[in-house]
Amino acid sequence: MNDLHNNTRTKTVIAPVAIGANATKTGKIIDRQGYGGVEFIAAYGAVTTTGTIVTLVCKEGDVTGTLTSVADADLLGTEALASLLAATPRTSGSTSNVTKRLGYKGNKRYVQVNAVQTGVTSVGCVGITALLHSPGNAPTDNP
Repeated sequence: MNDLHNNTRTKTVIAPVAIGANATKTGKIIDRQGYGGVEFIAAYGAVTTTGTIVTLVCKEGDVTGTLTSVADADLLGTEALASLLAATPRTSGSTSNVTKRLGYKGNKRYVQVNAVQTGVTSVGCVGITALLHSPGNAPTDNP
């Protein structure tokens, strides 16, 4: 059966927000208990400044107070590919007004993604959603 709806759950990591110059937006810690993995979906709005960079940093841990950087082997894709790099000019659909994703396949219970902006001006709106998948108990509750 082709049923993604009853086999996933979404959680807001970073609600859509503008990031100030050289600032970090700390993502909500996601509890993966009962799910086999998580896919983070980053939505970048209308970024116009060509030198602005938003780097995603993924962390994991067995407890929420001691999260550490995730090893590349536990990621599907890379933090760099999911990040927004500097671009001249900005192109809608690739370096502006674009969504990117980063998967986590590790075995830690808690995961988090932070958005780190480097550049002298604010970034347009950025938001990150976690899509928890492969539940141990399906169907999942709606919503």
